[in-house]
Amino acid sequence: MKNIAPHIYRQRLMVEAFYTIDVTKEKLDTYLRGVAAHLDLRIYGDPIIFSPESGMGKEENQGFDAFVPLIDSGISAYVWCASKFFSVLFYTCKGFDEKKAIEYTKDFFKILPEVESLSF
Repeated sequence: MKNIAPHIYRQRLMVEAFYTIDVTKEKLDTYLRGVAAHLDLRIYGDPIIFSPESGMGKEENQGFDAFVPLIDSGISAYVWCASKFFSVLFYTCKGFDEKKAIEYTKDFFKILPEVESLSF
């Protein structure tokens, strides 16, 4: 990907994996607040978490869409409950330790052995 705005600092990390815990709206809220604090990223509003009502889409896609606003951008999370799979995107204008983000996420969600991540 060509960096068309080199004067604007941005760090992006996507983390995907299968998880073993029961994810609820409350646990997702706890994760978003916790990972931000763990990475020394400041939130300025409560996490926004959506879970479409049953029947609004494909059953296999039911889960959560979430976002927490950071002073320096945001963190988005997408959870597929039936598959016990998630995808989290960290997008910041402040540097953070990617290994710490991945380890916190692995520990919180009790990830099965494999986790995939991509920095871009």
